[in-house]
Amino acid sequence: MLSQQQDLGVEYYNLERGEILDRITKRKQELADNLLILCHHYQQQDIFQFADFAGDSLKLAKEAAAISDREFIIFCGVHFMAESADILARPGQKVMLPHLHAGCPMADMATAGAVSQAYKELLSVGIMAQEKDLVPVTYVNSSAAIKSFVGEREGSVCTSSNSEKVLQWALDKGDKVFFFPDEHLGRNSAAALGVPDEQVLLWRRGELLGGNTVQELRQAKILLWDGYCEVHMRFLPDHVRQWRLREPGIKIIAHPECPRNVVSIADEYGSTETIISAVNDSPAGSKWAIATEVNLVDRLKRNHPDKEIHLLAPTTCQCTTMDCNQPVNLLWLLDNLANGEVKNQIVVDPETAKLAARSLEQMLAIC
Repeated sequence: MLSQQQDLGVEYYNLERGEILDRITKRKQELADNLLILCHHYQQQDIFQFADFAGDSLKLAKEAAAISDREFIIFCGVHFMAESADILARPGQKVMLPHLHAGCPMADMATAGAVSQAYKELLSVGIMAQEKDLVPVTYVNSSAAIKSFVGEREGSVCTSSNSEKVLQWALDKGDKVFFFPDEHLGRNSAAALGVPDEQVLLWRRGELLGGNTVQELRQAKILLWDGYCEVHMRFLPDHVRQWRLREPGIKIIAHPECPRNVVSIADEYGSTETIISAVNDSPAGSKWAIATEVNLVDRLKRNHPDKEIHLLAPTTCQCTTMDCNQPVNLLWLLDNLANGEVKNQIVVDPETAKLAARSLEQMLAIC
């Protein structure tokens, strides 16, 4: 549960955009020796321009941990990303989030309590000899509590760029894999590994045994929690077909959080870093339709005026929770730091952090 965001007051709400950006620039210069600003690729441009490092969530957390001389880390992303940064941070480093309501609906779809109950149900019906036969894998887009649950059971975190390697490790380690919270990343990764569809089973939240029979659970190799990204669910197979009719030769690239029926007919798929590299490495005149969050797509357009780049969907696909982070929130954090006050600090309790770190470290050992 996120804490309540403090009201900034009329002093900040009445500021014009240009003044906000100018003041951020000055504050950043003033605090530079002790400050690191990290930005996820889906962050809006008015904040992204101030990033010291940009990337996906785990890459940024590792950047923060690797830099020991900066006490203050502002993570311009969502809550689980700041938690991961705090888990991997060095002693004395303080991680902050510009707006405390910047959460992740997908991460919230898998709570530690609900996942623990699912494990108890699976053990109660006798489809496994012991709990260690069921290997948990959690997408990095999950809470510290979920990462801790996974670490305690010797499972692993994964990212959208290494999910296939981690899933293969889990299949080799145990009889069954429980993958959460994103059904679609799990399903796309299983398909890439050649796991038959009949061995991949959906676990529906709130239903007894996930809405499955004991026989179905016994036959399954991979159980997928029924979580999803609200942004990537907006991309449809018809969007792919329409672009191909409209623009022969266009390349379609999709993020693996998209449904399987989109990813399976795209030309390429991969993480945000993979998408960026594909566009960067393509020749001038290339045409792309991209199935991922609009801020990244717009940034690629600006960075590659020699290429034709489109959002795959006809409507704006924006991560509205990440967009809670506005430039004025960043300015407010910086002003408070300049006055010796740390606001919106994200702190994971030591026991949770210890077990969560274990699941993150397991991933690094695999990949």
